[in-house]
Amino acid sequence: MTKTALITGITGQDGSYLAEFLLEKGYTVIGMVRRASTPHMQRIAHLDGRVTLVQGDLLDLVSIIHILREHRPQEVYNLAAQSFVPTSWAQPVLTGEFTGLGVTRMLDAIRMVDPSIRFYQASSSEMFGKVREVPQRETTPFYPRSPYGVAKVYGHWITVNYRESYDLYAASGILFNHESPRRGLEFVTRKITYNAAKIKLGLTDSLPMGNLDSLRDWGFAGDYVEAMWLMLQQDTPDDFVIATGVRHSVKEFLECAFQMVDLDYRDYVTIDPRFLRPADVIDLVGDSFKAREKLGWQPKVSFEELVEMMVQHDLEHLQRQIKAGEDIL
Repeated sequence: MTKTALITGITGQDGSYLAEFLLEKGYTVIGMVRRASTPHMQRIAHLDGRVTLVQGDLLDLVSIIHILREHRPQEVYNLAAQSFVPTSWAQPVLTGEFTGLGVTRMLDAIRMVDPSIRFYQASSSEMFGKVREVPQRETTPFYPRSPYGVAKVYGHWITVNYRESYDLYAASGILFNHESPRRGLEFVTRKITYNAAKIKLGLTDSLPMGNLDSLRDWGFAGDYVEAMWLMLQQDTPDDFVIATGVRHSVKEFLECAFQMVDLDYRDYVTIDPRFLRPADVIDLVGDSFKAREKLGWQPKVSFEELVEMMVQHDLEHLQRQIKAGEDIL
């Protein structure tokens, strides 16, 4: 029997890679999208005709119930959120509604419509925040340092609560930073690779940055969506840290990206106080031993390969825009 999966946040980085992965597995893929006057479909444009898009909203329980009743998915992947940490400082209540309470609405809809649905919640390494131990694992206490991190902690624990209270198959993936050429331009990794390419092509001559000493565990988003799927194929639901186990600083990311285009980042990068967070997360690195042992998962793309992939994509993308005479951001 062909399985049906519902993906919230299908137009995002992870949603697009997950949709590709599930289609290759033979799934029918339903993507929940918010009503917007100018839909952002660039990341899934190549999947046109292969996925079914339906309108729904994590702020609207009725729309979620309607989608579940109409399409009867066996699996639900909740990837939708207000996921940009700096924005969570400017819009903390909205972030809480989407990233926290939105999870409850989805779980309640599943409980009412079909409790046999298997549910995946996208938890985040930002929940660890001011880290209690290094590396971070499933048992590490949470200490979030942003409204986004706080909302993700709520979403994580409400998933555990519904699993234990209603016997739902509800699993959480505590994913550490995962990037790709499909990452939004506002995120630091894509900001770096995009601007390194712009500088190389003579389109700009500086790159304002925030804290260069923050340490992150960066992997490839295409690797991480496989872990999401594996979590829902187990006999019993559980929570898993998904990470490479290797940390790099923002400075190292800059060095690597600029080296790819034969430049020295120190000639172009300036520190701008606007990009410093009120409370920063300094040292995130994950221990994915449990996922490797129980799921048989491991990352395939290295840090250097990831940076090269992103820089090369941005160079080619910008060169196409220049050739076509298009406006460049």
